[in-house]
Amino acid sequence: MKHIVHMTSAHPRYDTRIFLKECGALAETFRVSLVVADGKGDEVKTGVGIVDAGASKGRTDRIVNAASRVYRKALALDADLYHCHDPELLWAALRLKRRGKIVVFDIHEMVTEQIKSKHYLPKWLRAGVALAYGMLERVLLPKLDGLVLAEASYRSRYAPLNDTVAVVQNMPDDAFLAPFVSSQRDRNELFYVGAISDARGLDVTLRALKLLKQRGVAFKMHYIGNLQGSTREGLDLEGIEEEVVFYGRLTLDEAYGLSLHAKAGLSVLQPIGNYLHSYSTKIFEYMAIGLPVITSDFELYKDVVEKHRCGICIDPRSPEALAEAIVFLFDHPDAVARMGENGKEAVHSVYNWSHEKAALMRLYGAVMQ
Repeated sequence: MKHIVHMTSAHPRYDTRIFLKECGALAETFRVSLVVADGKGDEVKTGVGIVDAGASKGRTDRIVNAASRVYRKALALDADLYHCHDPELLWAALRLKRRGKIVVFDIHEMVTEQIKSKHYLPKWLRAGVALAYGMLERVLLPKLDGLVLAEASYRSRYAPLNDTVAVVQNMPDDAFLAPFVSSQRDRNELFYVGAISDARGLDVTLRALKLLKQRGVAFKMHYIGNLQGSTREGLDLEGIEEEVVFYGRLTLDEAYGLSLHAKAGLSVLQPIGNYLHSYSTKIFEYMAIGLPVITSDFELYKDVVEKHRCGICIDPRSPEALAEAIVFLFDHPDAVARMGENGKEAVHSVYNWSHEKAALMRLYGAVMQ
């Protein structure tokens, strides 16, 4: 049986795209290992062997050293194919290729655009780092056996760099999410899962929630995920401390267990960089469980949400627009039920992991001939 190794120096071991979807799908056909760098030890879970390269001591250590640790662990497995997932692993990918290995690189985001909004980089440095990384991509990616793109919009940039490219989008596994489909969306609750930051709408959402409180609207906001660039104590929650709950990072099933009574799932990304060209995975997960979506009015999102009538698109910079959308759903249970059904049907027929899994398997077949 062919042995496949996925490699990540930055993502959690149970990452939805890497572990649940890609490794899970491949484990049906291949022997699959996943090399991570989190310090939680080795294990075997759902048929995937997880190998731990050790936790990093901060961001600098992750960027500088974690990739080397992951590379050494992965090389020791002597696999038939290596699938890399992080920008820091570009050099590792090239080193594996030079050793005669089949190497696929997974592009989760338009990294050059993402770099321009990295809060930990000085603003004067961001453009130069983005330019340098873009040059590195143009030199190294053509040397690899194939590229996996998380968004169809990335084709224009990456297809010219490699002859073997597959678009494998982060669409939901509707079978996995089926237990969280609910017909009891009967409380004024709001739900969010994912990384939490102002760029992903945190400050706008908190301002909208304060408007609701001022208007006497009862609500509860469930935030699941890690706070980025701030702490719980540093947030301005004055007046809404009891209504907003931060749970931290949970497994996907733990997270969606908190969504069963909610009337809206939020994904209010700001109009910056990579967000304008990439789908928000959580939109489709919300749709899969019958949860109406409130999201940004980007054309990419409107083409899904408005076409399928499964939510409301708003100006993501406007707390007032967000507050109005929330009040509408709170006050119109029939609309909540109708949007929920529409979303489920759209995922079942169009936006689901089974289509993406087929694209991944075709790429593997092409590079392993």
